[in-house]
Amino acid sequence: MSEDIYTGLDIGSHTIRVVVGKALPSPDGKQQIHMIGAVESPSCGIHKGTITNLEDAVASVSKALEQAERITGLPLHGAWVGISGSHIISQESRGVIGVARHDGEIRDEDVERAIEAARTVATPTNYEILHVIPKSFIVDGQHGVKDPVGMNGIRLEVDALIIQGLSSQIKNLTKCVYRTGLDIEDVVFSILATAESVVTDRQKDLGVCVVNIGASTTSLVVFEEGDILHTAVLPIGSDHITSDIAIGLRTSIEVAEQVKLRYANASPEDVSKKDMINLAELGALEEEMVGRRFVSDIVEARVQEIFEHVDQELEKAGRSGMLPSGVILTGGGSKLAGILEAAKQTLRLPVSLGIPIGVTSVIDRVSDPGMTTAIGLVLWGRQIRGESHKGIGGMFKSVKHFNRAGEMIKKIFSSLRP
Repeated sequence: MSEDIYTGLDIGSHTIRVVVGKALPSPDGKQQIHMIGAVESPSCGIHKGTITNLEDAVASVSKALEQAERITGLPLHGAWVGISGSHIISQESRGVIGVARHDGEIRDEDVERAIEAARTVATPTNYEILHVIPKSFIVDGQHGVKDPVGMNGIRLEVDALIIQGLSSQIKNLTKCVYRTGLDIEDVVFSILATAESVVTDRQKDLGVCVVNIGASTTSLVVFEEGDILHTAVLPIGSDHITSDIAIGLRTSIEVAEQVKLRYANASPEDVSKKDMINLAELGALEEEMVGRRFVSDIVEARVQEIFEHVDQELEKAGRSGMLPSGVILTGGGSKLAGILEAAKQTLRLPVSLGIPIGVTSVIDRVSDPGMTTAIGLVLWGRQIRGESHKGIGGMFKSVKHFNRAGEMIKKIFSSLRP
């Protein structure tokens, strides 16, 4: 039974999300993922994607896991855990090996050796490798080879993307999870998992950018020809919008959050100048009327700043205004009214809202853009553990045992389980 159950754990700065999926046979004979549980719980002890108070973080994660077990009626033993934060960096690397076999046929072990050679990149001090993502292979000078196994050649090269994270942050996150009694199947860079749940293979081939707007950070990944071109985590998110509203209206963070959720709009031209908001109805101590258009002007300025930073990252990848499949917005911050129009104006690209695709469920919460990362972690786990080789997760099937960082951490902290 446990082989058919997949758990995704998304530890965010504002919310802990747990999604439980089960592999079921589909009409076409293949297996599909059916989501049987989805839980959201407030998080404490986490700021900008990193652990700031271990005890509070452990309590928050434990509460979310208990709710998930109660809803599904199943004990949860292991999970794919997402990691994010501005400490995560990526860099290009190339691995080169010689094929010594007399017939010159390239086999799986040659691919693995090439990927291992790509791992030998100079990592910054106190950083560990999270992922080695093979993008494309070169066989005897022939570029653009996606799968060299079975081909003939004497020189095999691989262009890979190395995703690295700060060792202390990785260990703090894994320590937090292990102290809840949960095993970690693997630690996954969150935005890569998010992309698994909202992007089709066709969009990845044409060129697309996935932008996940969280509470404290905004992360993005750019695809083209099925490969990852660029990733980034920006230290700015929807909590900054709340702070701006609180400062602009001279009110509390709690009231500002309610204003944002109920009345904010990132496109002021869609709001009438006559619309007013009574802050007392939202928890303010005194009666105070503020213009909804004024609130939208505050929100627009911060949203525009977020997308200007996103556009700067697209410029680094050489794809500013040049992605045929445009931008897919997801995450809790993407539910803000008018944000799609604001993104279109700043990024000069088609923009759509990212909701999970390729999964089934009777739970309404599964269609929430905020759940896409947790659902993506479930799909990632399915690709690693199952038969599928498609998607980014499928790339890791042949190289998963190279991800030693997680295994080393697992040995260190296994003794911390209750």
